[in-house]
Amino acid sequence: MGAILPLLLYGAPVWKEVLNSSCYKDKLVRIQTLINIKIAKAYRTVSNEALCIITGLMPINIKIEEATNYYAVTKGEGYRYDWEMGIKNWIHLAKHITLIEGQDDSTHYIEAYTDGSKNEAGVGSGIAVFAGGNLKTTLRYRLNERCTNNQAERMAILKALEYIQQTNEEKKQP
Repeated sequence: MGAILPLLLYGAPVWKEVLNSSCYKDKLVRIQTLINIKIAKAYRTVSNEALCIITGLMPINIKIEEATNYYAVTKGEGYRYDWEMGIKNWIHLAKHITLIEGQDDSTHYIEAYTDGSKNEAGVGSGIAVFAGGNLKTTLRYRLNERCTNNQAERMAILKALEYIQQTNEEKKQP
């Protein structure tokens, strides 16, 4: 298929419209079916769709559409996915979000500060939990070296929430 596909796709942006006619589309599908039968060593009765799945090849009509869309994008006629955008003046989140301070009479006032980090020494997460303004505990977790900084940050948040949930459940038990 590697040698025949460029021949089939040659000039595809020009003659793509003929695929609307089932006669021409069937001819291309028949060519691909014959090639897929040889690759998969299958019987002639197997459908082209099944052969495409077995061989891992894309159906020819989709491949032709992909080639014409690529041509349109490179020639500036189609939709550009990586279009350069202008700078937008976004409102900073600190100006947009209002923070609500905890109430002194609340019995569930807990602050958790989290951080995740990745450097040469490894990947890790850290948590500091405060209750009533006093440091209650600190937790540290080491992650696999393949983890990203974002994964470490998320892990710290998840572990902080789990710790708070566990603490609240322990308070409820007599």
